Amino acid sequence: MDLSAHQVLDLLRIKKEQGGEAGHHLHLEFLPLLFCCWLILAHLIFQPSSFPPLSFSLPSSSSSSLNATSIDSVRSDRSPIDPTMWVFYLISLPLTLGMVTVTLRYFAGPDLPRYVLFTVGYTWFCSVAVIILVPADIWTTIIGQDKGGIGLFWSLSYWSTFILTWAVVPLIQGYEDAGDFTLKERLKTSIHANLVFYSIVGSIGLVGLILLIIMRRDWGSNIMGLAMGFSNTFGLVTGAFLLGFGLSEIPKGIWRDADLTNRQKVLSHKVAKMAVKLDDAHQEFSNAIVVAQATSNQMSKRDPLRPYMDVIDRMLVQMMKEDPSFKPSGGRLGENDMDYDTDEKTMAALRRQLRRAREEYYRCKSEYMTYVMEALELEDTIKNNERREANGWKYVSSFRPSRSGMLGSFLDHSEFLWRCILRMQLQKGLAVMLGVISVAILLAEATLLPSGVDLSLFSNLINAVGRQEVLVQIVAFVPLLYMCVCTYYSLFKIGMLMFYSLTPRQTSSVSLLMICSMVARYAPPISYNFLNLIHLDGNAKTIFEKRMGNIDDAVPFFGKGFNKIYPLIMVIYTLLVAFNFFGRMFEFFGSLGSRLNARRMIWLMASIHQE
Repeated sequence: MDLSAHQVLDLLRIKKEQGGEAGHHLHLEFLPLLFCCWLILAHLIFQPSSFPPLSFSLPSSSSSSLNATSIDSVRSDRSPIDPTMWVFYLISLPLTLGMVTVTLRYFAGPDLPRYVLFTVGYTWFCSVAVIILVPADIWTTIIGQDKGGIGLFWSLSYWSTFILTWAVVPLIQGYEDAGDFTLKERLKTSIHANLVFYSIVGSIGLVGLILLIIMRRDWGSNIMGLAMGFSNTFGLVTGAFLLGFGLSEIPKGIWRDADLTNRQKVLSHKVAKMAVKLDDAHQEFSNAIVVAQATSNQMSKRDPLRPYMDVIDRMLVQMMKEDPSFKPSGGRLGENDMDYDTDEKTMAALRRQLRRAREEYYRCKSEYMTYVMEALELEDTIKNNERREANGWKYVSSFRPSRSGMLGSFLDHSEFLWRCILRMQLQKGLAVMLGVISVAILLAEATLLPSGVDLSLFSNLINAVGRQEVLVQIVAFVPLLYMCVCTYYSLFKIGMLMFYSLTPRQTSSVSLLMICSMVARYAPPISYNFLNLIHLDGNAKTIFEKRMGNIDDAVPFFGKGFNKIYPLIMVIYTLLVAFNFFGRMFEFFGSLGSRLNARRMIWLMASIHQE
């Protein structure tokens, strides 16, 4: 792909402005990999079976396939926890929190408040805790052992994410998005903006309660479980479609990405599209600056709104000081752009508009830089692949000077083998492996409806290695991790088109809060969906399933079959996505409409000619 001269000059200029940091940007495609590493480390750290016994216990649920003698033998083999293990937890816990902090710092934009970072970090941490407890919960259910530790962590993780998702995060998100000048006014704006959200949630809860009363169900004894079931029904239904999209698109995307020619076309489109967005964002930012400056110039020093305007003026000065190279150009005043000096609310709207325009500009600038760098690196890879004989099977980069010495020659050969040969083959192998896992998940979901049939590969593997703790947790953790990646991949991809953005070092507080809310909202439903695919011997139930309650009772419209109906719908949807059914339908109706319009034009021209 040959980039134009002005794009290369823009690249060098932006790189100089940002101090060369763009070369270290993490692409969005690596976000699932980062999330995987995060989950794996957390899973290795938080092995609930290694926690010392707590002072209380929950009723244990032993599997009928294991008799009391085998259970006692398993328990006797487990040595008591050494007190020095507390040192392990005191070291491991800060390490996990450190990874959360590093991830936040990497994606967070400049000057984010500490309470936003803490809220997002704690929400992500609790969401990961919900997921990593599932394999350990399965293991303790198989051996019939529960000392209360898992129940405690389930309650702590689940209810933390529940409260954060439905109460705390929306309030802070509205507060951060508000442009008001005082704490009280920003809180009032946030509460007012969330009234619709809370009204909808409250109405749904009220309707569910009325339905339970009308149907005269015995809900009083398990009201907490039913409440959890209601709260997760939304995540189960929408999460099924997100999961289905990811199960199809992730293997296909990795396979297509292994083709350098196809990847070059995609990057060419992304660079061109992002260049247009960057130009629009620059224009919008310039307009916001011009409007703010014009409003300040026409406002007298004795105006009651002048203190608010002074805050905006200081904001403008700080913006120009942080990026002296930015020059507003093409800023224009619209018909209503001089109406911001009427009251405090309009001044707050002006401040909010200026802040959002600035965030959007620097986000587009960072993404444009990332795509251009990736495109130039891909161009180098294609050239090296075509000139492998002439270059002596060495990688020659146009971004750095050639390496010297024996070590430099070895590194050049290694880089060529990785970029031009091994990487593509590994991507294809990974795509095939993930495709097989996707098929296994779809088969397990599709065979939930027939009773007495267990074609779940993961269920059979777990039952086959039931007494081997490491194998049980690996077999449970790998597909669960893949289901999480598929769901969050779809969530991020769809959300970035409409609601928020996720850009290294340029993600705003509003976007981070919305992302953490979505991650927390789907963590329990993903875990429940996976546990629905696992049939333990004797139909034993895990602690999470007992705590969460029966979704069939929470959704009475489908009787006792809701747990088996919605996965089947997801399977059908995934197959339609995999075979590009929706794309072909849009193409068919689009071409049909074009043909009808052409025939209509021919008929009109013929009628005019006859007249």
